[in-house]
Amino acid sequence: MNKFHHSSPFLILACLFLAAPSYAQDDDKKKPLPSIVEKTASMEKRSGFIDYYWDATEGEIWLEIDQWDKEFLCVNALASGVGSNDIGLDRNQLGRERIVKFQRVGKKVLMVQPNYDYRAVSDNPEEAKSVEEAFAQSVLWGFKVEAEEDGKVLVNLTKFLLRDAHGIVGRLKNSKPKQGDYSVDDSRSAIYLERTKNFPKNSEFEGLVTYKGVPGSQASWIRSVTPTAEFITVRQHHSFIQLPDDDYEPRVFDPRSGYIPMSYQDYATPISQPLVKRLIIRHRLEKKDPEAKISEAVEPIVYYLDRGAPEPIKSALIEGAEWWNQAFEAAGYKDAFQVKVLPDEADLLDIRYNVINWVHRSTRGWSYGASVVDP
Repeated sequence: MNKFHHSSPFLILACLFLAAPSYAQDDDKKKPLPSIVEKTASMEKRSGFIDYYWDATEGEIWLEIDQWDKEFLCVNALASGVGSNDIGLDRNQLGRERIVKFQRVGKKVLMVQPNYDYRAVSDNPEEAKSVEEAFAQSVLWGFKVEAEEDGKVLVNLTKFLLRDAHGIVGRLKNSKPKQGDYSVDDSRSAIYLERTKNFPKNSEFEGLVTYKGVPGSQASWIRSVTPTAEFITVRQHHSFIQLPDDDYEPRVFDPRSGYIPMSYQDYATPISQPLVKRLIIRHRLEKKDPEAKISEAVEPIVYYLDRGAPEPIKSALIEGAEWWNQAFEAAGYKDAFQVKVLPDEADLLDIRYNVINWVHRSTRGWSYGASVVDP
């Protein structure tokens, strides 16, 4: 009894001491957010499609968002690869393209990906809404609003850029044989500023991402291409891209054409017609003179060759790719398909360029293609 009695004042003081931070936290919640000008006073602003700031002191990227519910294309890629033909994580390998938009809820900003695999192409907005609400969307990321002014907000983009966007963890784990169990090591990852740039129609970001783990007992592939197999460091690229205008005319896929299709389900389709719609993936190509049998293109298709391709392979690649122009000439186009060496000032991952990459692997490999497609 005496022991309890003498200790009670200390218990009361301890409770008061522990309670004090909760009041401070409440005050912080009520504290107004700083303006963007105040928050970014020591940062470097880079203007472009979506303005962002570089905080050199903390090594962080801050994104300024002023457009809500406006869709754009979000694409990830692997700027530097692992180097194993068997694993298949190559330099400049494209990842997925996603249509996304920003939505704000209080002090939170969500990056939302609508579900365009299921649609109702209809003049009835309620019909379109019923399909939208019938299928799940995906919230790809949540950001905390750190500053705001005049309808604009500032969020920290760094963690979004330094995550496992390309699915490397799963690729290494699910390879046969298994290459190991890895996870992103934040302490060994950072923004790669050299290839973080802004343009009028696209914003480009890159991260140096390190995966820490234990290679599997049969992980000869990953051991053969890494200096220390417990740490795998690659660069992952992210592009935010303005969507094209509405003048593009889709073409229905015909299996006899040889084109690659994309598909979606249109629930506004009459019951007598197929629900699944298939369109061809193609460049936008138009004649300058639609009436002419042979005409130059309004905007020719130009493919740029990787400057790193060695000779005589470089010349052979250019010559081989130029053969495609024969098909365009047969279709009524003059010089509609062109092949050039990538200019010195251009980036292989710049969305404005179609590129032919030269990729080195630890063993002889094969060629393959991938495209950034507006779905």
